[in-house]
This record gives sequence, structure tokens and C-alpha cells, in this order.
Amino acid sequence: MKRIGILSDTHGYWDARYAKHFADCDEIWHAGDIGSNEIIDRLSEIAPLIAVAGNIDDSTTRRTCGTLKTWTTEGVKVMMTHIGGYPGKYAPGIRFKIETNRPDIFVAGHSHILKVMYDHSLNTLHINPGAAGVYGWQAVRTLVKLTLDSGTIKDLEVIELGK
Repeated sequence: MKRIGILSDTHGYWDARYAKHFADCDEIWHAGDIGSNEIIDRLSEIAPLIAVAGNIDDSTTRRTCGTLKTWTTEGVKVMMTHIGGYPGKYAPGIRFKIETNRPDIFVAGHSHILKVMYDHSLNTLHINPGAAGVYGWQAVRTLVKLTLDSGTIKDLEVIELGK
């Protein structure tokens, strides 16, 4: 069983509450627009970090993190990218990648809008954790946590950090 913390769009902003809310996590997933190596380092001190670069991230971050990742943990296949869209309105080329890889969970950021919904046409849980940083027009900053247990996704929790 693994507890997972998910965030996106920190844009280089560190909030000490990331450490507080992710203290019980076995992994942290960052869906891009990280903004600085400091964010990567600080999140990695809490738990192992899996991250993808976003459109504001520099070439070093892009080389280090990549822009699309697919992996399996606790029997759950995950795909993560920054600009992914959402069910019914995926970014160009993303639907094909989901169809090809068949993840159980698809994580994307970019929109700064929290959205968790099941895509019945692709049999995948879509998660956009919203924006954790202060830059952007989001009304509320958010994080997501969930538990993976032998192929099961459970105990999904949304954490609101305020504006």
C-alpha cells in the first residue's frame, strides 16, 4: 500500500504546508510547471518524487524530468504530463497516448483547475490537482492525496490551501 501526494503548477513557490500534508506520503507526483530546482529538492526530501516538466520549466528541468512519464506502482499504471487536457477535451495527441498506454490514472496540470473525473471511454481516472502555487488565476490552491493498494485506487482527498 502506498500513499501518494499529487500537485502541479507550483511555479517556483514553496509552501511549508506541502511538507505537512505530504508527510505521510510514500511518493509525490508533480505534474509540471515546477519552476525551480529548489521545489524538486524540497519535495524529494519528503518522499521520492516523480515529476514532469511543464511549459514554464527551463531546459535543464525538461532534460531531468522529461515531459511525459508512464510507470506502475502498487499494481496501478500511471501516465503523467503537464498539458493533457481532460476527458472530452484532451490536448492534441494525448488521447492516442492514453489509448496506447492504457493507464489506470492519467495526471495532468496546466489549467490550474482541480478536476478529478473518470473517463469511461478510456477506462482511466483523470486527475488534475489544480495549482499549488500562488501564480495564476485559480480561486483556491489545491493538492490531492490518494492511496494505491494492490491495483486499487482509494481514499482520494482534496486539500485546499486557500488563495
